[in-house]
Amino acid sequence: MSAPAISQAIELRHRAEIEAGSLPPLLVQAEQLAGSVLLGEHGRRRAGMGDDFWQYRPAQPGDSRNLIDHRRSARGDQQFIREREWQIAQTVHVWVDQGGSMRFASTPDLPLKIDRARKLALAASILMVRGGERVGLTGTTLPPRSGNMQILRMAEALCIEDEADYAPPEHHAMIPHARGLFISDFLGPFEELQLALSKAADRGLRGILLQVLDPSEEGFPFSGRTLFESVSGGLRHETLKASALRDRYLDRLAERRDALENLCRATGWRMGLHHTGDSAQAALLWLYHALERTE
Repeated sequence: MSAPAISQAIELRHRAEIEAGSLPPLLVQAEQLAGSVLLGEHGRRRAGMGDDFWQYRPAQPGDSRNLIDHRRSARGDQQFIREREWQIAQTVHVWVDQGGSMRFASTPDLPLKIDRARKLALAASILMVRGGERVGLTGTTLPPRSGNMQILRMAEALCIEDEADYAPPEHHAMIPHARGLFISDFLGPFEELQLALSKAADRGLRGILLQVLDPSEEGFPFSGRTLFESVSGGLRHETLKASALRDRYLDRLAERRDALENLCRATGWRMGLHHTGDSAQAALLWLYHALERTE
């Protein structure tokens, strides 16, 4: 290899290292996790099918101007997007709880609940985009799109934390008859989640609730004098005999899980449970197939 070619190769490697270093660590981890799952046949990319007109919908922030139907938009002051059946079927709205309760790990060797939730959500999004689907966050900040750039935008958005102990799910701007993926510990106020899933069901959305818990939240291995404190410090409770609270706590946890499962049955969603001490790969594989069955 000539000296100029060697110099060019070194420069190219240097630029690549700079670019790789600027990627969010979350994206690197999610790419690795997604790569561990065998990508099967996913989505509805079949020639000659799914091209039927489905509906007009109001244009949202982030929509490309190329998607605007000018003939329909000319009838009034609002711009509209003409969507086809395959576009609806291949759209997924993702919500990850960014609240303080998710920033918890009972031991240093376990990941924070929020870290596991983010990685699973982004890895699932990577698989769906590779399958030809459009993925975005709930709300209006990041509407569903396809492509690798959308994954980078999602990685950046998922790193933004919420100061509240419990962050309510966003339920605005969800496209009718699309699919949803909500990941949280679901230990916060139940009414907000109930409202979000009821609105989603009214629009024909079906999806997955994945509850992510630390193993200690399932087993309650506390005894003696214990101080329970929320991540934000806003809630505190000290007891001299923590073991006396165990049965009441487990009963409340079982009641919450029953409420979640009943809500899923009523709205046509599916419920999953993942512990941060378990394999992330197994959880992603379950999510991947569960999302396929919601089509």
